[in-house]
Amino acid sequence: MRKNQLLYILFALSLLSILGFSYLSEFSERSPITSCREWGFFSSKSEKYYTHPEKIVVKPWDGQHHVYGLFMIPDGYRNDFFFTLTIDKTEVNCGVFKSAGMKFTESINVKPGYYLIKGFLNTRIALQLIIQGKGDQLKQPQNWKVGYVNKE
Repeated sequence: MRKNQLLYILFALSLLSILGFSYLSEFSERSPITSCREWGFFSSKSEKYYTHPEKIVVKPWDGQHHVYGLFMIPDGYRNDFFFTLTIDKTEVNCGVFKSAGMKFTESINVKPGYYLIKGFLNTRIALQLIIQGKGDQLKQPQNWKVGYVNKE
């Protein structure tokens, strides 16, 4: 009787391990970590400006695409392909933009002559920062930054 219980427990643990691994591998395929690459940032002869998000949403427990910042960019300017999130002045992570040109969203009134862009941070990076006790820094707008330049 004891031997059967031990076998059932080992079987259940093995099954849970396999299911957990397959879920994590599927999750990692859907949400690749974005590394900061030089091509993701404009270098311009004209002056480059920077802005911080108008709103930050940090809800990684709700799944993918629930950690993002909404940045307001003036019309006639183009933004970098990546934004940076700097924690403790040394740890720099990059996120990507997936939607642009929104005039009104999530209770943010866009100033005339501006548009909103939504920059997503990888959910795994957000969870790592929260586990490390850096969740408050993740929610600080001054730690998120995007550059933009005049359309030449």
